[in-house]
This record gives sequence, C-alpha cells and structure tokens, in this order.
Amino acid sequence: MSIYQEDQAGELRQRWSDQRLVLTNGCFDLLHLGHVRYLAAARGLGDRLVVGLNSDESVRLLKGPSRPITPQSDRAEILSALRSVDDVIIFTAERATTLIRALRPDVYVKGADYTLDTLDSGEVSALREVGAAIELVPMVSGRSTTQILKALREK
Repeated sequence: MSIYQEDQAGELRQRWSDQRLVLTNGCFDLLHLGHVRYLAAARGLGDRLVVGLNSDESVRLLKGPSRPITPQSDRAEILSALRSVDDVIIFTAERATTLIRALRPDVYVKGADYTLDTLDSGEVSALREVGAAIELVPMVSGRSTTQILKALREK
C-alpha cells in the first residue's frame, strides 16, 4: 500500500517523472460502486493513478460536522487496496490546489457531475499552470455517499 502525506508530493513527482500521471481527489467516504467505476475510468487515462484524499478535517469543512463517517486512515487504506489506485496522498485543505501544484499531474479527473465552469477556479488555475489536461468521467447514476446516508436515515 502506498499512502503519503501532501508534503511528499513534489518528491513523488520527481520519482514518477517518466510516467503519465493522473490525479483525482475527493472524500471517498463510504466507498461504493460509483467510486470504483470512476477510479477505474480515471486509471485508464494514464500510467499511474494518484488519489488525493481529503483529510478528516477538510471533509468536515466540505460536508459538515457529522462527516466523515469513515476516518482518513481507513479511507486511505481502502482506496489503496483497489487495483486501479496506485497511490493515495492525504491533503488537509478544502481544495486540492496545493497538491496539484506540487504533484504536477498530466491529467486531472473529476466526475461529470462537474463541468469546466463548476470546477473550483483555484484548482483550474493551478491545473493550467502545470499544463494538466482536465477530463470529466461519467458518473454511475444512483450511486453516491449522500444517497446511501439518506437511505440509512430513512430506515
């Protein structure tokens, strides 16, 4: 398993300089089929898939005080066990801007629930600075952590 902290990203990029590096990021709380298919599609876009994983603190900032359900150490280990994921880098900010600048990916992937207009402007700016292509991968309809949590509350 290859789990790193954000301050290691620059060193890791040097180590992987000969590879087409794909980066995605997210909370990945309560891993589900949509995540698995999304990550497999992202992996197909390069030689190495790195998942930027929001820390527990940043998940709380993004999703509220009751999240994450699963702690970052568990989320990181689960992600790193997937065949499609080569490495996980835990980052502490709400956005992946600093990670993008340090890792300098060739390709950045987000779900198609985003558009180029709805992606975070700071992340888009960082992606342009490092010359990364932006790819939007189709989502699996009806599969989301929010939907899982809603269904659990209704039971």
